[in-house]
Amino acid sequence: MDVEQYWSAALAQEAETMRHFFRKDAIIRWPNTNEQFTVEEFLRANCEYPGSWAGEVERVEQIGDLIITVVHVYSRDKTVSCHVTSFMRTENDRIVFLDEYWGDDGNPPQWRQEKGLGTAIKRKTAL
Repeated sequence: MDVEQYWSAALAQEAETMRHFFRKDAIIRWPNTNEQFTVEEFLRANCEYPGSWAGEVERVEQIGDLIITVVHVYSRDKTVSCHVTSFMRTENDRIVFLDEYWGDDGNPPQWRQEKGLGTAIKRKTAL
């Protein structure tokens, strides 16, 4: 499965292109909001979401039939910025199971700043 093509279609909100990456009976879950979707429901949730989106794939790992991606997703007007970690189980180059964990980007909480904990991540650093 071409992960870059999948994310290109997802960010462009192209339902017809995205559909080809899924097996018809695939299950998609967003644990952060306790939601589970069919492929058609997921396509609607993704493609009918208001606004125009952009992003970049920051990391891809593959372990057998499991593909893990980390993607920076942001609105084209730069008012929203998130990171999503996706776990895609595939069969015959089609997604059969997808778990996505979404998190809003932002500053550390005030209490950590006050304690002087942590430092800013230098972006584009590989492990």
